[in-house]
Amino acid sequence: MTRYGLIFVLYRPNAEFVANLRHARAICADLVAVDNTPEPDAELHDALHREGLAVLVNRNRGGLAGAYNRGAEVLLARGCEVIFLLDQDSRIEATFFDGMMQACAQIGDERFVLGPRVYEVNLGKCMPTFPPGRRFPRPVRMNDHRSGLFPTLFVISSGSAISAAAYRALGAFREDYFIEYLDIEYGLRASSQGVPVYMNAAVTLEQTTGQIERHGKLYTTHHVAWRRYYGARNAVHCLRLYKAHWGFHWLAGALALHQGLCVALFEPDKRRKLAAIACGYWDGRRGRLGTFESLHPRLHAYCTGARRQTATPVAAGSAPGSAP
Repeated sequence: MTRYGLIFVLYRPNAEFVANLRHARAICADLVAVDNTPEPDAELHDALHREGLAVLVNRNRGGLAGAYNRGAEVLLARGCEVIFLLDQDSRIEATFFDGMMQACAQIGDERFVLGPRVYEVNLGKCMPTFPPGRRFPRPVRMNDHRSGLFPTLFVISSGSAISAAAYRALGAFREDYFIEYLDIEYGLRASSQGVPVYMNAAVTLEQTTGQIERHGKLYTTHHVAWRRYYGARNAVHCLRLYKAHWGFHWLAGALALHQGLCVALFEPDKRRKLAAIACGYWDGRRGRLGTFESLHPRLHAYCTGARRQTATPVAAGSAPGSAP
């Protein structure tokens, strides 16, 4: 495999994120940018087109999953054998693709999902891997590993690589998930169908998840209420979906409780966030998927503060399904 391409997802990009896009374009010629902004900046698009950057306008259709799927369609049509995913707040080094493609060649299977070692800046540590196993997997800490391929049940989407053969075999990302657990569901889907999933410890990607604050052994992300809904709902649905393969479907309830505890202890806007978590958990148990606003318009309006706003319908300038 020699030809690879990159999907770069934009959402209301600021100057820093546009700089990240230009940096990524400088080290990956086969790049497609997908703008998920509901009302894209026409002047920015014109400037990018003049620089030779292809920009797809997705307007948040299908959320982050929709952006990945639209980009994948373009790269597959170009003949790319490996598809990389990157969110606008992730910055990669010049050697990133060389290191990842070397690892792709070592896998020995044309179908694979591969992620880099991910360093969470605010937590000051690398995210662990979760080796496949029928029982609850014991996480492998990655801080001290700087080489080798580590089998895992899933990888974080930003920075990850999916072979064209794997994407065709597994299908598209779930657009009814929109944003949360897209990557976990895709990894579990791959693992359950015999498609290998690895973390490449030789390549590190730095990222930040929300506005993480540590409180001793606990930490919280300060995600807005609507995103708390998707996090709780998709966790329940995803882990129950694969309970025949992996024995940790019970973990979704514990995750919802942990999320609620951290909100109650450390975050503002507690009532809205706790209501969103409870509603999401219940919808996940019942298998109700769709947009928060279509399933629960009144609760969604309460959680986003839409009733108190006239110009901006969603709190914090975000929309359900947007890139983080």
